[in-house]
Amino acid sequence: MTTPVKSDFVVVANRLPVDRTTDKKTGEEAWTPSPGGLVTALRPVLTSHDGAWVGWPGSTDTVTVEDMPTHEEAGITMMPVNLNAQDFEEFYEGFSNGCLWPLYHDLIVKPSYNKQWWKRYEQVNQHFANACSEVLSEDATVWVQDYQLHLVPGMLRTRHPKLQIGFFLHIPFPSPELFRQLPWRRDILEGTLGADLVGFHTQDSARNFMITLRALGYEVEILDDDDNAAFLRGARLPDSGHTVGYVRMDDARTVTVGVFPISIDSTKVQQQAITPDTRAAADRLREELGNPRFLLAGVDRMDYTKGILHRLTALEKLLDEGTIEPKDVVMIQVATPSRERLNDYRVSREEVEKVVTRINGNHGSLTRPVVQYVHTNLPFTSLLALYTATDLMLVTALKDGMNLVAKEYVACHSDGSGALVLSEFTGAATQLVQAHLCNPYDPDSIGLAIQRAMAGDPEDKKHRMRAMWEHVRVNDVDHWAQSFLEQL
Repeated sequence: MTTPVKSDFVVVANRLPVDRTTDKKTGEEAWTPSPGGLVTALRPVLTSHDGAWVGWPGSTDTVTVEDMPTHEEAGITMMPVNLNAQDFEEFYEGFSNGCLWPLYHDLIVKPSYNKQWWKRYEQVNQHFANACSEVLSEDATVWVQDYQLHLVPGMLRTRHPKLQIGFFLHIPFPSPELFRQLPWRRDILEGTLGADLVGFHTQDSARNFMITLRALGYEVEILDDDDNAAFLRGARLPDSGHTVGYVRMDDARTVTVGVFPISIDSTKVQQQAITPDTRAAADRLREELGNPRFLLAGVDRMDYTKGILHRLTALEKLLDEGTIEPKDVVMIQVATPSRERLNDYRVSREEVEKVVTRINGNHGSLTRPVVQYVHTNLPFTSLLALYTATDLMLVTALKDGMNLVAKEYVACHSDGSGALVLSEFTGAATQLVQAHLCNPYDPDSIGLAIQRAMAGDPEDKKHRMRAMWEHVRVNDVDHWAQSFLEQL
């Protein structure tokens, strides 16, 4: 077996930054780069530090280091962590997405506290930590990503006391009252506190984490500086790294807790959006839809947290009341398949599709449905055309760590066109403050936001979108990664 190159900088994430693809004509398999923003942000850092990425290859087939692109080919070392079918069912679908995901999203559905899932979660986290140990140098910096891997920092700290370890949570952290339901709450916290720096998207999540620790007896210092006080008065926080407080550990370490709002490769998205090909595709899309007065869109994973049902219900109410005429609007709802083996996701899809059918049955015609519903993965080029063509983007998540669709939409409207209706329960709402904010639990609130966006003064609409673009342009994904790593 090939001995992996030892690395000074290691990223540990649930998935590797590549996907295995099969050529339909030749049947040959190859690894292609994943399109995610995290990969985009961290690849230059990894390359410059001879870095390594530890993660799951994406299937239950066994993959070895020899199967992966070489360090010379990829510029980084990739260390696969293999999951068998039971690992996938109990660690990923079970504890990660049947327990932690609903708990962290405020119990939109009921979490399952299954002891067997927890045991598998511990075992798989140990697999990730072991794989990381194979590629890190003695004084490496390790950045662990997200809720699937809470225990990895503590496991690494025990074996490698000199490491600099960061942990970033990409989803919300719940209130103390909710988190304390978790039977393994101390294990999760102890594992996370193996890091030197723990990062969150929003002040709410960071403070929830700190208050939870304090309630469970940890020695916590929450900073009550001017920025924190301003946040409590409703002001927007600084966009770069912002320290919320410190945790004093029994081993004399101090763990820093901070806010680091993630973003997108905004310049790249904006440049792709203004190409002639994207503009032409956007024009064709509007023409094929009958050139509606208002084109509305939603782009989400089919997930009960995204508020797809709520936005469709709000649109239906506007149509039923006659506030909006069916001839004036078309809505495209892209709902990417997600975790379809889990019952709560199947139920969510069924509910959404019932409302789509009802809206089109009551307000559509033979040749022109009001809602165009797409339940499939679309290439990013198609999404860019959709973003560019759309007059009103609806982001109505019931709870979301950030929501990058909102930022991608803004980047496609750097000219000041378009309008964004945005849930106040997204991390993006703490930054894109010029959006038309709404409470997704209240269909009247969503409806009023849609009406404001449609009827707004043209100059006000341009001002809102341009201000949001300037924010997204300056605070891109590279800025996010650098601000975290500089503090770490």
